[in-house]
Amino acid sequence: MDPDYFKSHEMCWGTLGTVRPFSNFHPDRDVVEIQAALDKKDALTLVRILTNRSNAQRQVIAKTFGETTQKDLAAGVKKALAGDLEVLLLDLLMPSLQYEAHRLQQAMAGLGTDEETLMEILCTRSGEQLQEISAAYKQLYKKDLEKELKGETSGDFEKLVLALLNSLLASLNGKKADAGPWINILTSRDSDHLNNVLMGLELESGQMVEEAVEKRFAGDLRLGLKVLVECIQSPDVYLARRLTTLKTSIVQGIMVSHSEEDLLCIRVAYLKLTGTSLYTALQKEFKGDHLQALLAICRSED
Repeated sequence: MDPDYFKSHEMCWGTLGTVRPFSNFHPDRDVVEIQAALDKKDALTLVRILTNRSNAQRQVIAKTFGETTQKDLAAGVKKALAGDLEVLLLDLLMPSLQYEAHRLQQAMAGLGTDEETLMEILCTRSGEQLQEISAAYKQLYKKDLEKELKGETSGDFEKLVLALLNSLLASLNGKKADAGPWINILTSRDSDHLNNVLMGLELESGQMVEEAVEKRFAGDLRLGLKVLVECIQSPDVYLARRLTTLKTSIVQGIMVSHSEEDLLCIRVAYLKLTGTSLYTALQKEFKGDHLQALLAICRSED
């Protein structure tokens, strides 16, 4: 990445996110630059501005752009760009809660449900956040999130998903465990208590919780419980493991969702997990302006 890329763009530090509020923020100036960049299809300028502003600042830019030009900024980006970069910048332009609602909708769209993305969002968000995301989902799609999840999931996995949305010590003996106590306990206790429960369970049973889940459950429920257990133990490690797929939709989803909250922690976990920094891994997998945008969100080498 060009070392001068951020030279004139001073950042405010002090959170565990990689994207922070731009200290010298002038939305009217940004709009002038963005308008010119859209006309010239200058992707690098669009990347430089939109990845160096917080989500709240991007919303101000979009509003100012609309008032100044009488045009929609997202529509302008769609017209000027294409492919993965277009999708990434459109993701960045969405208000945070709408973006999480959008990811949930995309996970349920089409022929097959993306169960792990559903679990990722439900397991890494607080009850308050999920309530706000549900409201954003209803506003955006005119549908009830809980009803949509019911329609896209079934059986014990449905119970698990719905229990997570609205709020283990089940016997490990025998060939088939009862899913009910696992779902109840894992979705109705705070994370500190659950960590103690999981450690106690491992000491008593002599096996890792992940192994117990692997042996005694199957299908979507096994996937859901494994994700939930991993997120209770360490959401950063779970998200880092998801990133190791380097699948575009997963990488963009996690990086945009967590860019202002805890992407620094996820970067540290990624380095410990793989021995390679996320910044380096991105350079090996992606290219061009799309790569520059991902690197800008990742922010730096570890």
